[in-house]
Amino acid sequence: MDTLENLHRKIDSAGELKSIVRTMKAMAASSIGQYELAVNSLDDYYNTIALGIYAYFKQENIYTIKENEELKKNTEQVTCAIVFGSDQGLVGQFNDSLAGFVTHSLSTLPEKKEIWAVGERIQSLFLDASFSTTKFFSVPNSINAITPLVGKILINCEEAQEKRIIKEFYIFHNQPKSRTTYEPVMQRLLPMDEKWRQRFLELSWPTNKTPQVAGGFKPTLKALIHEYLFVSLFKACAESLASENASRLNAMQRAEKNIEDLLDNLNHSFHNLRQSSIDEELFDVVSGFEALKKN
Repeated sequence: MDTLENLHRKIDSAGELKSIVRTMKAMAASSIGQYELAVNSLDDYYNTIALGIYAYFKQENIYTIKENEELKKNTEQVTCAIVFGSDQGLVGQFNDSLAGFVTHSLSTLPEKKEIWAVGERIQSLFLDASFSTTKFFSVPNSINAITPLVGKILINCEEAQEKRIIKEFYIFHNQPKSRTTYEPVMQRLLPMDEKWRQRFLELSWPTNKTPQVAGGFKPTLKALIHEYLFVSLFKACAESLASENASRLNAMQRAEKNIEDLLDNLNHSFHNLRQSSIDEELFDVVSGFEALKKN
């Protein structure tokens, strides 16, 4: 049975834990804002790049893109999944739901698979599922740290394409649906084939004027493609970080509610036990007084 001292220690510990949870909750809420702002600011830039590629296809009269024959003949070709997870815990089902989505999505593809994991937590889940995690990247801890990460991933993509081993690249990450909810999504990043071209031809030019490409065509297209790949990865990472902090915020809100309920129960038990102790002491005093009075 708990004593008053034990209950007092438990109340103090729960109060300190509640203070920590509140701090983490505030940090998660503030982090969501900066990542959401980054995602919103990228939308217009992404649309501009997409329209630039659309203008290039129209001006050059490119109606189809042939698949690389060497990749087609390669029997050892691999499908690569770039998965953005988390390094830290206290994020609820953030990593588990994403890992399940990736596993299901990759099971429908016939080629060999390998995973490039961004985050220790998501990597450990894939190792448990017997997936080959060939590359690992740490999760950025700020907006400024996203750019170096994207640069590393792009360099590895270029090296893999030069070796002509990896056939396709897919991006998997959690995408915010609202301020506090998210869902796992998949995006095909490479190669730039007919499917990729069709995505841009579905766009509509915002004016009645015919689009034109200024300067050299090949350098312009190369620059546009590089920016397209960069923005796609940057946006995926920023959305993943926004979702991670939204999940952490939800987890901290649930933890805070549980701690408050625990504190209510502990305080109730403490006051009941204290009242019982006071009643016993009063009873002893009254009994002693009655005994003296009889004497």
